[in-house]
Amino acid sequence: MSPVVLLAFIIGYFLMLILVSYFTSRNSSDNSSFFIANRNSKWYLVAFGLIGTALSGVTFISVPGEVGAPSGAQFRYFQFILGNAVGYAIVATVLLPLYYRMQLTSIYEVIERTLGTVSHKTAAAIFLLSRTIGSAFRLYLVAIVLQRYIFDAMNVPFWLTIVICLGLIWGYTFKGGLKTIIITDTLQTVFLVASVFISIYFICESLNLNIATAFETIKESGYSKIFFVDDFIESKFHFTKQFLGGVFVTLGMFGLDQDLMQKNLSCKNIREAQKNMFTFTGVFVIVNLFFLSVGALLYVYANKNGIAVPLDAISGKPRTDYLFPEIALNSFKGVPAVVFMLGLTAATFATTDSALTALTTSFCIDFLGFDKTKGDNASSKVSTRHWVHVGFSVLILLVILLFNAINNASVVSAIFKVATFTYGPLIGLYAFSLYAKKRIALDKATPFICVLAPFLCFLIDKYSKELLGGYVFAEELIIVNGLLTFLGLLMVSRPVKGGIARH
Repeated sequence: MSPVVLLAFIIGYFLMLILVSYFTSRNSSDNSSFFIANRNSKWYLVAFGLIGTALSGVTFISVPGEVGAPSGAQFRYFQFILGNAVGYAIVATVLLPLYYRMQLTSIYEVIERTLGTVSHKTAAAIFLLSRTIGSAFRLYLVAIVLQRYIFDAMNVPFWLTIVICLGLIWGYTFKGGLKTIIITDTLQTVFLVASVFISIYFICESLNLNIATAFETIKESGYSKIFFVDDFIESKFHFTKQFLGGVFVTLGMFGLDQDLMQKNLSCKNIREAQKNMFTFTGVFVIVNLFFLSVGALLYVYANKNGIAVPLDAISGKPRTDYLFPEIALNSFKGVPAVVFMLGLTAATFATTDSALTALTTSFCIDFLGFDKTKGDNASSKVSTRHWVHVGFSVLILLVILLFNAINNASVVSAIFKVATFTYGPLIGLYAFSLYAKKRIALDKATPFICVLAPFLCFLIDKYSKELLGGYVFAEELIIVNGLLTFLGLLMVSRPVKGGIARH
């Protein structure tokens, strides 16, 4: 399909988002709207919009691609998703009541009230670092697809592609913030979910399959194995590792992440926030199952039509992430191509716009102390918030350009993996903050512990076969990370007699 036609649809899509932004922010663009949408969001809009935020553009192309990867992953990711579901239930029943009871804007204020100022800023800094790298990584990988299939044909340089993407996101979020994002992410989730179902329809049509025969085809394809229960020691796909990893990764990267919790805190009350969480969880599980089904059907289609997995431009090795766009844009074309590109765009920008808002919120609350200077000039704070928003947009741009300059996919992936390591200390910090009612930790030691724990985890992961009798870690390594942080805080703490530790 012509890159010009695809670009025209994307431009039209963004014009729609900017129009939504105009109507949602024209009567209210203050900091309360930007940070927490005046705590007046409809729970069902938050629930549906969270799907788009939780499923990034990387998920959109990577989950289907991994189904037929040489590693033999098949549907093993669904084990992780089941763990996610349990993690979301814990977030809804344990963390959300805590956040609402304390009337928080930034969830890292919990740490300040129990462990102290240094610990509070450490937790916020961990989020800022992790989310900046993570958002840049996700946008970078999807921008490569946009560059390959649209902008290369127009001789648009990669740096300009990123500037355009971030400029568009900034354009529809800088005034309304979360109030706008609640609506735009709902629309983007509609495009994302619709693209999954429409993709399944077109693949099935091309393979002459109906619903019943499609189910049987997936089942008999050799790509649909869900539960891996063999070789607990050496297999990263073992159910126990994937399930436990799913639970604790959700606690760290959702329940303790300002980006994803900020939307929950915009609901009117805890009951509506919990309805949002449980509804979101059910839809999230189902949508991921359909993503995996798309992957199986894509490989069936590719095998039938002699389509090879595209090669990575850098390493020259097969890149399963490219299979979905390759088939959608070069084999199906027409409506499926447009649907795929809009779905990919929706998944990517629903994640990035939310991240930019959360990064701005956390910096303004946790480092600039907006909530502690309520008597200051409101317009001055809004102006400051605008500059912070611009600053994080530029920072993400620079990180993406750094990734592109490195020009090594494995190194970039390693940087992203390092960022994910930092969510473990957040779990340890929060666990200890709840335990700290009877203990008080040395506040100034927290940054060192939160750096040491991920470093030790990196070494444990690298040498686990030698140290642990051949054991190979998967996502459950985050449990070890959190435990090391907790034990470190325990070592530098002392019991408090006769009451609760206060700072």
